[in-house]
Order: sequence, then structure tokens, then C-alpha cells
Amino acid sequence: MFNEVPELYDRVRPGYPNELFADLVTITGMDERSSVLEVGCGTGQATRSLAALGCSVTAIEPGEEMAALARRRIAAFGNVEVETSMFEEWDDRGRRFDVLVAASSWHWVDPSIGWQRAHDVLHPAGWMALLGNVVVRRPGEPEVYAETADLHERFCPGNPGWGRPPLEDDVRTTDEGWGLVDDPGGPFGPTIVRWYPTVQWFDGDGFADHLRSLSLYRRLDRGVREPLLDAIAERIRTRMGDRASRRYLSVLRVGQRVE
Repeated sequence: MFNEVPELYDRVRPGYPNELFADLVTITGMDERSSVLEVGCGTGQATRSLAALGCSVTAIEPGEEMAALARRRIAAFGNVEVETSMFEEWDDRGRRFDVLVAASSWHWVDPSIGWQRAHDVLHPAGWMALLGNVVVRRPGEPEVYAETADLHERFCPGNPGWGRPPLEDDVRTTDEGWGLVDDPGGPFGPTIVRWYPTVQWFDGDGFADHLRSLSLYRRLDRGVREPLLDAIAERIRTRMGDRASRRYLSVLRVGQRVE
């Protein structure tokens, strides 16, 4: 789905704050001698931050175009290899890792295979880390969906996926387990959860491009999606001063491999 628009995805999707990677290092004890497996690296947004830590990174990505862009983005680093494969079918060739990282990608992995596979490719006492970005809102702040609900309903009526983002304070209470993905149960110990508030700012056209990178909008027929996004961009220009925020809580969820 995102393989069709790798450059757009890389340009408009949010990355992850430096504080998150600093905490990942502190929790897991990662250093230059550590080996990291990244599952679903996309265009390499998190990969670049992992590579900068000096550890050895093996990144796997099923999308050919996404993987090609990731290789270009991390070309300056000599400690990263990008392999094109789904995690469920990936040939580990007996390799074992200290940390497995999945940045906004683990929900694409078949849980009936993925959790056990993650356990198997980690060293004893290795770590599993899920990174993500949750769209949130704050009371009293202008928020694009609230300003464009009528447009969504006009161009794509009755879509159950539409809805205002949750309040930031409500999301912060969901600080146990692995978040929205199925909990694996036995293979990993209790999770450590950390939150990091971030915000992206867009003009109308930029916000429309951001929506073009989201699966909810990419699933729409082009004849519906493009008029809707053009109307959203125009609404942001005319009613929001051509300046719209996308507020996030970045989240780090880390658990240690259990024998």
C-alpha cells in the first residue's frame, strides 16, 4: 500500500524523537557492540536513528520501493543492511539479535507467527521494542477532522473509520501491555512504556499530502480520495489560516525476552 508512494511517505510521516532512542538505549543497554533487527523499516525513518547509535542494524522491509529508498537514505552508514522480505518468511540464516525494533509496523505482522519468531531470533535476555505514533488532540485546540467532518461525510458517507482523535490525557492512561496489537502472553516479560509529545505543522496542501500517506485514505478510490483531499486543503486555507497541526504521542513499549 505504501510501496506506491515511498517518497511521499518519507516526507510527510512523523519520525520519532531523540529522547525515545535515548530511553531505548538506557532500558536495553544497547551500545556499539549490540545487534539490532528492525522489522518493517519502511523508508528508514527509525533506521537512521538506530544506525546513528553505532550498533549493527539488520533492517527488513517487504516493499521493494520502500526498501530501495531506505537503502538510499542510510547509504552513509556502514553498519546497516536492508533486506527485502516479510518478517514471517525472512531467512534469519541462524542470526540472533540483542534487540528487535518495530516502528509503526508490528500491526502488519501475523501475530500467530510474529511473536514466537521475535522470541526465536533474539538472544537470551534480548529485548523487544515497539515504537509508534498516536494521533491525539488537546481541548480547545483547532483540529482538522473536527473542521472537516462535513467534507468527509459528503465525499465518503458513513465511513466508520472517520473520527476525532482521542484526547492526549486519555491516551496516556493506556500505559500497559503492547498497545493496539495482540498481547503475546508468555514470550516477553512486562512492558516498560514511555510517552513523548510531538507535533507536526502543515499548510493545507501539506496536510492533504500527509493524509495521502495514511492507509485509511489510500484505501479510498482515487476518484473519491483526491476531491476529498482537495476540499480539505481548501478548508485549511480558508478557515484555519493555512496552518494545521497534527499532534502525536510517540510511544516506546519495551519488554524483555523470557526463556
